[in-house]
Amino acid sequence: MKLRRLAVVALLGVTLSSCGLTVNQAVPYDIKPGSIQPIPALQGVKVTVGSKDFTENIILAYMAEMALTAAGADVVDLSDIKGSNSSRQALLSGQTDVTWEYTGTGWINYQGNELPVPGGEQAQYEATAKADKEKFGVTWLNYSPLNDQYAFAVTEAYGAQNNLKTTSDLAAFIKQKPDQAVFCLETEFTSRQDGFPAAVKAYGFQNPTVKNFGIGTIYSAVASGTCPVGEVFTTDGRISGLNLRVLEDDKKAFPQYNAVATLRTEWLDQHPEVRGPLEKVSAAIDNEQMVELCKQVDVDGEDAGKVAHDWMVEKGFIR
Repeated sequence: MKLRRLAVVALLGVTLSSCGLTVNQAVPYDIKPGSIQPIPALQGVKVTVGSKDFTENIILAYMAEMALTAAGADVVDLSDIKGSNSSRQALLSGQTDVTWEYTGTGWINYQGNELPVPGGEQAQYEATAKADKEKFGVTWLNYSPLNDQYAFAVTEAYGAQNNLKTTSDLAAFIKQKPDQAVFCLETEFTSRQDGFPAAVKAYGFQNPTVKNFGIGTIYSAVASGTCPVGEVFTTDGRISGLNLRVLEDDKKAFPQYNAVATLRTEWLDQHPEVRGPLEKVSAAIDNEQMVELCKQVDVDGEDAGKVAHDWMVEKGFIR
């Protein structure tokens, strides 16, 4: 079984790039069923899988495509859509049928809330799923242990030297040494209510110095010592590649961002069999694994499609 790439996208100004795969070219893998077996009701059903334009989301899309191909669906790849809003509109308009979303993104960006739901992952998932189904007719499948949150990071050496494991440890440390309260942050994170202001409120950072960087340069800025502390995403491969230590958000200042496969409810009701293969993938991936997979792409230069394929084979989902 082979996946195929969608050739033309006319709606919404969505653009494609050949990250991992080339437009019009079949994925260079013959997907054979493993623990994910063919499902008669999915034989020949066309399923278009979309993704946003960053490594983790593209990898997740490829995993979904391979799982659904093994199940017998006729899968079309529409990964690497530029921007969350374009990816979301592609799903709502029916241009895509499956896309991976994040609970915090759904709650704040799509539902228009300013603050996360208190109570942890389950509470955030339930509130997001309920609101999205009621307002937009989108169903969220079971959420994954993969939780791509905001966090603060330091170098391993700095963290070990100062015994920093949690953000509370960091707050206590810089209270004693205020000259170390220097943060490398993205401009948006500095001002958005679920970002740095939430951390300042929860942990009581006093008179912090903020240096604004693009998110892509924060990692190297921390690694080089430009700032002792930086904002990171917890599944970014550069954490491993640059030997950074992520500090636990022990007071839960930041929203939960568990990854979830989302589908239009009307479409899912017509093809409920897609749930099983997608939720198998969802349950099997977590932060530690995704950090390594993203490192293989962003640091080691591997192809995202190959990385996803190797993981799917390793898990026994396909062969």
